[in-house]
Amino acid sequence: MTFSDIETQIADFIARPVEPKFNELALGLYRFQREANPAYAQFCQFEKAPLQLTDWRKIPAVPTAAFRHAALRSFPADQTCATFRTSGTTGEGYGSHHFATLELYELSILKTWETLQLPSLPQIILTQRPGDAPHSSLCHMMGTLGALGPQTWCIDSSGALDLAAFRQTAQAGPVLLLGTALAFLHLFEKLGSPEPLSPGSLAMETGGYKGTGRNLTKTELYAQFKTTLGLAPGAVLNEYSMTELSSQWYTRGLGAPHHGPGWTRALVIDPETGREVEEGGHGMLRLFDLANVGSVQAIQTQDLAIRRGADFELIGRNPTALPRGCSRSADELLSRD
Repeated sequence: MTFSDIETQIADFIARPVEPKFNELALGLYRFQREANPAYAQFCQFEKAPLQLTDWRKIPAVPTAAFRHAALRSFPADQTCATFRTSGTTGEGYGSHHFATLELYELSILKTWETLQLPSLPQIILTQRPGDAPHSSLCHMMGTLGALGPQTWCIDSSGALDLAAFRQTAQAGPVLLLGTALAFLHLFEKLGSPEPLSPGSLAMETGGYKGTGRNLTKTELYAQFKTTLGLAPGAVLNEYSMTELSSQWYTRGLGAPHHGPGWTRALVIDPETGREVEEGGHGMLRLFDLANVGSVQAIQTQDLAIRRGADFELIGRNPTALPRGCSRSADELLSRD
């Protein structure tokens, strides 16, 4: 089966995900990636994983660090159309996620947002434009969401926050405000005093403070949303994803687990045994994303989580892991002004 065949199958599944078909598609994608991706094939051999599996849970998951050390492509290198990079924080270097096409990546974003059932609102974006940060998966995601409504970009190419543009759009009516947790902290600091948004407004934040010297709990951050923008916790969504993935997991407000779309799965793994923990158990988060056709579908993260049925409650970064992520690079950029 060719790359194009696999991509078409999974695009059809993303458009209409049917639960029983996930296992079949995941196992087919696993066999394809073992054959087409030499670095992944070597990893699977090291793990002594057979080519023929019967359960998607047994698919070997590549640690995120592997994206720093190997070109995990399931297509010829000369067909690369885009490469997204991790922030490359001190001591760890860049991780690179290569794409032969961005069609599944963008389809995954838009179909996931359909499942959130949010109203169509003008968007205020607290990241750079995709053209100013071509290797940022987060910025590309923000640009893709432009298909859902008009956008006002409030971070210029130098990283400066445009408060005038923010206020002009925010004062015109309900808005959807999107950015990293750190970008929101910069916004709160620049505003200096409460400027409540119009009723019906929403926000989406991507979390993360690692390596910045800041340390707010989610409860503390959402209290600032309430104080500064007048947004109750239920009006704020958190997005969880990473450069190495093509899909996202979301939660809304405080206390609810993250839930992924039908073409993804999440396992919480006991790091000692490698097995899935019991309901309510703590472990390392392992994610499966069928939209990752061009790389590897199974990713072992460095994040800690609690199993909540098929979903997960995020605890945070493994304290032994190095700091990294889009949010840190955004903080470094925004701190220049």
